[in-house]
Amino acid sequence: MLLMFLRTLAAIALIAATPLSQADGQLQIGSKRFTESYVLGEILTAAVNSAEPGQATHRQGLGNTAILFEALKAGSIDVYPEYLGTISQEILRHPGKVPLDQLRQELAALGLGVDVPLGFNNGYALAMPEDQAQKLGISRLSDMARHPALRLGLSHEFLGRADGWPGLARRYGLKNQPRSLDHGLAYDALAARQIDAMDIYTTDARIQRMKLRVLEDDLGYFPRYDAMLLYRLDAAERFPAAWRALRRLEGSIDEQRMIALNAEVELEGRSFSQAADDFLRDSPLHLATGRSASRPNSRAASSGLQAKLLDRLLPLTGQHLFLVLVSVAVATATGVPLGLAASVVPGLRQPVLGLAGILQTIPSLALLAMLIPLLGAIGTRPALIALSVYALLPVVRNTCVGLAQVPPGLRQAAQALGMRRVDILLLVELPLAWPVILAGVKTAAVMTVGTATIAAFIGAGGYGERIAVGLALNDNQMLLAGAIPAAVLAIVTQGLFELAERALRRRGSA
Repeated sequence: MLLMFLRTLAAIALIAATPLSQADGQLQIGSKRFTESYVLGEILTAAVNSAEPGQATHRQGLGNTAILFEALKAGSIDVYPEYLGTISQEILRHPGKVPLDQLRQELAALGLGVDVPLGFNNGYALAMPEDQAQKLGISRLSDMARHPALRLGLSHEFLGRADGWPGLARRYGLKNQPRSLDHGLAYDALAARQIDAMDIYTTDARIQRMKLRVLEDDLGYFPRYDAMLLYRLDAAERFPAAWRALRRLEGSIDEQRMIALNAEVELEGRSFSQAADDFLRDSPLHLATGRSASRPNSRAASSGLQAKLLDRLLPLTGQHLFLVLVSVAVATATGVPLGLAASVVPGLRQPVLGLAGILQTIPSLALLAMLIPLLGAIGTRPALIALSVYALLPVVRNTCVGLAQVPPGLRQAAQALGMRRVDILLLVELPLAWPVILAGVKTAAVMTVGTATIAAFIGAGGYGERIAVGLALNDNQMLLAGAIPAAVLAIVTQGLFELAERALRRRGSA
């Protein structure tokens, strides 16, 4: 029943989303939601476009490994930077080291390939402040077993990865109870001594600046995480010129250069595209792009909040409004008939309200991750379905409540006048219930304005783009630049619905 319901919503949302379908004839390059992946995605895009302008587009910050991999299999993206250890252990679920040729064979069965080693290894590790590590005598991961009270702040993905915390804790006998924190926010928590250690990427720019000690993996738990390109085999055939440009990047980035590129963005305030252009201009590839520093989804050149608020405000507002309007329209078109059915057929009331309630309790990112393979797409389509699902409950509930509040005497009077049941519903009950139904639509719309920010995590745009970048860079001003317009839009939406409710009341009393 749930699958059929989602498919019904999908059909409506797909029709609505058709104008925003991804561009044909372009290589779609994806990236994850952390600094290095953003930068690498920009490097890949700039390298392709320098050889053949307009050939590639970058779908930034699409989420974690699972979302990117599903998007790749579905054909929503063609290539993204990935790490060999992640491919082996997290994607293909191998418990130990596996030869590269075997990985290629297994990926080929899925229509995928791995190639173009970029030249650096970015591994997982745990780190803690140098002074604290020295005081406690901790230099290796095995030393942590003597300190079960240490407070660990670990990223959401690391806590659940096959090569992450569960296996690490078993290998080293660690009894610590970690807290789940966004990777960028964990650095702030570590600086404030709210946690004692965190998981890091070994090319993170803030390790040296914050004087962190990277704990030695003395039992050899972590594999190598050589950066490579994970791609669709048909993409290399469809875009031969683009693929030749990407192959020229092989071995071009060493570990120190990658750390410096991350530092440009996180510590110097440069945009992802600026860091990518600097690399290509200074590298032996001589692929200077001449692009403007101002690009979609990149940080504003100015560090001021006002500049970040105004940067691309109109297109982001348009994307956000589209997501809100379409999803609320779908929820209303679906929820009002469901509420009517539940009111007319008493036995349907609890199942319908229960289903709508259950759908709203599904975690947003989990629902998005499930919809990507179901629809075979990322971006606007799964986002619209997820937002429609979350907007459904207040519409269904208020429809049921509004119809239940119609005085029984009015129904009896209508029956006495010889009106049919359908006429009573359309001419008596619905007009009286409409203010309550409209209040439910208002609640759904205001909620959706805020919830729509999650759409950016799968490439659907809107104000959530700024929030995603702000989280990746731990940039509070960028977070505010996304949160403030969303809050203003929610207030404006509430005000417009209240004006509509007043107009209805005046019309009803006339």
